[in-house]
Amino acid sequence: MANWLNENSKDLFTTIANLNDLEEVANFMRDLLTIKEIDTLSSRWRAARLLQQGVPYTEIEKQTGLSSATIARVNQYREYGMGGYKKALEESEKHD
Repeated sequence: MANWLNENSKDLFTTIANLNDLEEVANFMRDLLTIKEIDTLSSRWRAARLLQQGVPYTEIEKQTGLSSATIARVNQYREYGMGGYKKALEESEKHD
């Protein structure tokens, strides 16, 4: 498995963290990613939020268009990953 946390990825993450607001992040992401890539990432994030709320996989599939395998992978990382989903979900709930 390739080292995903390398000089390039650290530079990217630092750049995103240093942007000032939603508009700057959105503009950067739109320049960096295709609309399809943004849609894919957004759907995975939506799945994580729905999983956190206890929504069944079948309903998440309907709402996001993701496969059950992708939803299961999101759930696995949400529960047993590096804590990124957990922290992001906590922060998101503070601002809902």
